[in-house]
Amino acid sequence: MSRVLVAGLGNIFLSDDGFGVEVVRRLLGEPPAEDVDVADFGIRGVHLAYELADGRYDAAILVDAVARGGVPGTLYAIEPTPDDSELLAEGVNAHTLTPAAVLAWLKRIGGGCARVVIVGCEPASLDEGVGLSPPMEASLGRAVQMIRDLVLQIRGETTPCA
Repeated sequence: MSRVLVAGLGNIFLSDDGFGVEVVRRLLGEPPAEDVDVADFGIRGVHLAYELADGRYDAAILVDAVARGGVPGTLYAIEPTPDDSELLAEGVNAHTLTPAAVLAWLKRIGGGCARVVIVGCEPASLDEGVGLSPPMEASLGRAVQMIRDLVLQIRGETTPCA
């Protein structure tokens, strides 16, 4: 069975940027799934990068607000490829370690997981403030279900992180 990390990312003080943290909070309130670790990394992208680099996980699901120009509250399941040039274009900055930047950093050091999925939600606002917008709030349950489905899909399909 594959070992999976579900990592919530984001800044709870920037309204919808706290999406990943809230999704993980909901998952932590459920009975734990076998071989699945759920963790709130918040704005600690460097810690997430080190967690993924140690080779313990076969796959990772990174949960964050992702602005792609869609309708606020739209959910995305993004599977970046190891050679995704868009990831490297973002660069690595300890203050803005987005999921893409974490993956770029892992690639640079030769680490990573066999499978990474970014579960993102289109934000309505990233302004200062605590609490999610109504469209983001309405997406939380669907995001939790999407993650459950991804975990079931991932099990048995991957090889360990290197």
